[in-house]
Amino acid sequence: MLAGLLTLGAVSMMRASSGPVASGRAALRAGAQALTLRQLSALRRAGRIVAKGAPAPDKDAPIATNFVRNIIKDDLASGKHAQLVTRFPPEPNGFLHIGHAKSICLNFGLADEFAGITYMRLDDTNPLKEEQLYVDSILDDVRWLGGDWGDRLTHASDYFAQMYEIAEHLIEDGKAYVDSASLEMIREYRGNYATAARPTPDRERPAAESLELFRRMRAGDFAEGKYVLRAKIDLSAANMNMRDPVLYRVRHATHPQTGDAWCIYPMYDYAHPISDALESITHSLCTLEFQDHRPLYDWVVHNMRPAPPCDPLPRQIEVSRLNIHFTVLSKRKLIRLVEEGHVRGWDDPRLPTIAGLRRRGYPPAAIQLFCDRTGISKEDKNIDLAVLEDCARETLDAAAGRAMAVLDPLKVVVTNWPEGKTEPLDAPVHPKRPELGSRTLSMSRVLFIERDDFALEPSPKFFRLSPGAEVRLRNAYAIRCDEVVHGADGRVAELRCTYDESTKQGAGRKIKGIVHWVSETAAVPLTVRLWDRLFSKPAPGAEQPDGDFLADLNPGSVKELSGCLGEASLRDARPGEQFQFERLGYYAADLVDSKPGSPVFNRVVTLRDTWGKLSVEESEAAARAMRKLDAAGDAPAAVV
Repeated sequence: MLAGLLTLGAVSMMRASSGPVASGRAALRAGAQALTLRQLSALRRAGRIVAKGAPAPDKDAPIATNFVRNIIKDDLASGKHAQLVTRFPPEPNGFLHIGHAKSICLNFGLADEFAGITYMRLDDTNPLKEEQLYVDSILDDVRWLGGDWGDRLTHASDYFAQMYEIAEHLIEDGKAYVDSASLEMIREYRGNYATAARPTPDRERPAAESLELFRRMRAGDFAEGKYVLRAKIDLSAANMNMRDPVLYRVRHATHPQTGDAWCIYPMYDYAHPISDALESITHSLCTLEFQDHRPLYDWVVHNMRPAPPCDPLPRQIEVSRLNIHFTVLSKRKLIRLVEEGHVRGWDDPRLPTIAGLRRRGYPPAAIQLFCDRTGISKEDKNIDLAVLEDCARETLDAAAGRAMAVLDPLKVVVTNWPEGKTEPLDAPVHPKRPELGSRTLSMSRVLFIERDDFALEPSPKFFRLSPGAEVRLRNAYAIRCDEVVHGADGRVAELRCTYDESTKQGAGRKIKGIVHWVSETAAVPLTVRLWDRLFSKPAPGAEQPDGDFLADLNPGSVKELSGCLGEASLRDARPGEQFQFERLGYYAADLVDSKPGSPVFNRVVTLRDTWGKLSVEESEAAARAMRKLDAAGDAPAAVV
């Protein structure tokens, strides 16, 4: 058992504090790695994880739960299942996003919590949209978030032979038939909620004839669109999914896994339940848009011949999906953003993709915390993006080392500091973790401060530098501004100040203002990218007459700053390494462009929420707008 209580931010540093600390920076790098979801689940069950600032939990109080966890607990306690088996089954036709992250944490987290197992399954039933790039990114993202599938990496295509055999048995049993109707005719004859369905002419085709045609479809004798295989269920069903859905279609395409071995491919609603059954999945978790598909899911697994290896059969359970203000999770919209060049690729730090969040500098523990806090239910969840940002602040507050950087430098000459003199000054790597040691700053005659830390005509509540005023340089001395030098353009070009030797590192009289700074002799040139929200509206497109979400793009979603300066410790920042730039926010060295000696930093989040909380009216309006988009069929296709 772990002694004491941990905040989620402190959890991400467990590994760093579990042994001798070679150096503060090395310890923080180690601590920045994600906990496995098994470790996270164990800490949560033990009551060792609490929100920052929250009171310690009562060890005898019941552990927070949800209806899915209760179902699983009951099924295991009753002996219905000996072991929990879940799966995470994304389609490899795009990058994963924050909605998928919630699915990863749910499926892998529940399996870890109940000593079960999770299959990492790639649902590769559409070869036209699948790429190895997507496969690689999916596996990398799941690992990064702490998902551990062991040797259980599978593909829907691994079961193509079994799916085909089951389809032949369905035909023989009179439960499927080959139909020559076009997709347009099938849609017309299927009817709708107000119109009764009609059978197409081929619905009563003899089983032997359908079996022969299906085998010829498999052999490649027919062009795409000539025939499909349909389930023969119930054309009078109120549920449209049960009105003889298509199970197979002809598609002459090379598959990334099976090559040209197949020219017919199963539909998702057929392949998914069979894959679940063959892997003995006990609880198949998906989002609420698949609730109407559950009768078809059950029909498929109950009519499999040979019978599936699991008893009882898999159970589909639906949960609400994740909606987040100020972004989009629709795969169609994400593809448009990438392909039309509105962003810089799938890992653009403004996107809600896991790759984008990772490149921006979000630690995996922040995403784990966000998924945990937003909970599991059957009610719509419309979450303010500020919740995710707050999770980043909380985890980075504990996990990020401190450093000073000046983004808009203003030159300061300390006139009473001797020419050529430099003085080393110690500053903590992390003020709340003294065991991590210190870093060395260098004080010299010429310094740089943030331009907006100086005002020629300060307001009454401006406590930074102004003519005749004093401030403390963080971890150094107090200085007083004696003279202001203007450039040819009229802007302030230089401040001439004097320092008070008696005020070293907090000594001496009380001075209200504190500013950060860097020394000219030790300054490291930085490129800094200030990322902000990609959209300026909570529900992008909802207020546009044509629903165009692109009209709500935030034109100020990124600013790239050159000429920034940082303290010496930032020179060799490793790609992905995170820092709190004191008084500015949390920043991470870019995973792609940053190199030791030539650092490029991304702003992860500001120190505080600069957008502010949405009003009740705005939140309700955004929720209504998202429901409107859902009704229009623009729900993100994130299978849990």
